[in-house]
Amino acid sequence: MNFDVFITYLTSEKRSSPHTISAYQLDLEQFSSFCKSQYDINDANEISASIIRTWLAGLMEEGYSATSVHRKSSSLNAWFRFLIKLGEIEKNPMKGLAKPKIPKRLPQYLEESQTTELQIKFERADNNFSSIRNELQISLFYETGIRLSELMNLRDRDIDFGLEQIKVLGKRNKMRYVPVGKRMTAQLQGYMDIRNDLGLSTAEGWLFVSDKGQKISKSLVYSTVKTYLSTVTTQTKRSPHVLRHTFATHMLNNGADLNVIKELLGHSSLAATQVYTHNSIEKLKGIHSKLHPRSK
Repeated sequence: MNFDVFITYLTSEKRSSPHTISAYQLDLEQFSSFCKSQYDINDANEISASIIRTWLAGLMEEGYSATSVHRKSSSLNAWFRFLIKLGEIEKNPMKGLAKPKIPKRLPQYLEESQTTELQIKFERADNNFSSIRNELQISLFYETGIRLSELMNLRDRDIDFGLEQIKVLGKRNKMRYVPVGKRMTAQLQGYMDIRNDLGLSTAEGWLFVSDKGQKISKSLVYSTVKTYLSTVTTQTKRSPHVLRHTFATHMLNNGADLNVIKELLGHSSLAATQVYTHNSIEKLKGIHSKLHPRSK
């Protein structure tokens, strides 16, 4: 089975992220190998619901998580729908197949007291380039809720100091504008001035660069965030996405409309944003349990 045309479709028409495309390709190749080795099948028209069910069940027995198996099932479903669109198969063998249920996990986030503690640490930190850059990244994640890839791909031209906003290129190349306050714009300008004075600006105009003047790497940003968050929390997850969750949760807790949060985060649907309401409800339950005389 050849998946080249499907991968091209995901890249050119669907504009899926490189991570999504890579995951789909690996899933489909894994399924193709299974069909070839177990049933000597190399034609999509010969694939039945029974074969797919056997593969998915086998993955669960091998120890794959429900989340992984669910994603692999989605990869297959997307491919079959594409083949129907091309007229290469008549019906989707995935139709009616149940996907494994994924246990709901609430997003991890920092308490407001912990973000305040981080800010205090920033004020006491060294004033060298690395510290200024790292602290700016943490602040930007928290104050705007942008994703890791979005931060890495920011360019100088994306900062509008007059309107106090940044232009963000999100998933599927969807553009949005995120407001930033006066303190953040001053922080951005100060960082850029120091970076330029050190001769670290790039021809491509990347906002964040390494100490050697190269575009910032994913591993360096991850390491930075983990190091800083480790000083204020012992929770398992200490990634840039935790700061994105923190941004959304604090906005909601302080009265922001869910639709506003959706737009700021760049979510395509409100369903993705509604997960943050669960955190607020759980927090209210905790307060009620502790304080109400009849809650025991």
